[in-house]
Amino acid sequence: MDFTFTEEQQAAAEAARGVFAGVAPDGVPSPALATGAVADHFDRELWSRLADADLLSLLLTEEYGGAGLDAVALCLVLAESAKVLARVPLLESSAAAAAVQAHGTEELRSGLLAPAGRGEVVLTVAASGRTGHDPAELAVTARQEGAEWILDGVQTAVPWAFDADHIVVPAHTAAGQTVLTLVAPAGVGVALAEQLSTTGERLGELRLESARIAARDVLDADGAWESLRHLLTVGTCAQALGLGRQVLRMTSEYTSKREQFGFPVATFQAVAVQAADRYIDLKAMEATLWQAAWRTGSGTQGALPVSGEVAVAKIWASEGVRRVVQTAQHLHGGFGADTDYPLHRYHAWAKHLELSLGPAAAHEEALGDLLAAHPLA
Repeated sequence: MDFTFTEEQQAAAEAARGVFAGVAPDGVPSPALATGAVADHFDRELWSRLADADLLSLLLTEEYGGAGLDAVALCLVLAESAKVLARVPLLESSAAAAAVQAHGTEELRSGLLAPAGRGEVVLTVAASGRTGHDPAELAVTARQEGAEWILDGVQTAVPWAFDADHIVVPAHTAAGQTVLTLVAPAGVGVALAEQLSTTGERLGELRLESARIAARDVLDADGAWESLRHLLTVGTCAQALGLGRQVLRMTSEYTSKREQFGFPVATFQAVAVQAADRYIDLKAMEATLWQAAWRTGSGTQGALPVSGEVAVAKIWASEGVRRVVQTAQHLHGGFGADTDYPLHRYHAWAKHLELSLGPAAAHEEALGDLLAAHPLA
């Protein structure tokens, strides 16, 4: 079996490395690596460079000015973005555009996708539900009245809510159907309240009170929300992988220079063993991510539904990224908590990613249910 990336996927990753190369030189403050507890706002300059490099339209077809690539290509770019903690809604906007392309009306696709690919329109997704623990699709109700849909409910922790032109909101109908709706933050019946994440990023609590959405802005195809949720999840796993790789590199460089008793601490067995364990974590995160991303993007049938592969990737990503940053903090000593050194930002982002993915025990339970329903031969 050939596990190499295609030329197009490798080209996307190479382009991303070129764009992100100048974002945050190590140890130098930048919009990505804020030195304080609270980050700056949306990095519009970086967003423009991503658009110029055609990295905002990876998943769009040529008809809408895109490259027609898959989830693997997007995850390669996201992993590079996480190495510098890029402050752009690359995952959310790309995933939302992919959902519109797959399930939106022709009117919606023709008016939205090309501008989104050029970075002129910013999209995001409300995926945390009312509390961050309940299913997002149950937090908002939707009912149809003529040519409009009426939304009521609350979504918490919406990323980039104050910067987005449209928020994709999952909602449920009285019949139990899940629909995706495009909500304008400034629309009638729509209100945003500021929240701050673990990373210091500004999030939004989205409140909908009889908000009216035109029928053309509603995606009511079966499976639309599930596909979007899977893409968001594997993208988050890719961010965890990229962040973990960078943190392990920082730890390797630091322990190679830090001396104790006349020798670099990297030569001590206890330090080397811990670093090796974290390298193994990253390799497991990598293998499970690419399997889940490939299944998500290709629609290939397997022994388990794609949600099984996604669950395995979430287990390794949430546990692995936590262990990587904890070991990094331990091996850096007190220096790791110094706000003039970027490791504290990576630690905060890692915790946010871990919480976003959810506890590994919950995913193991879900995986167990899938295995019970789909016994392996």
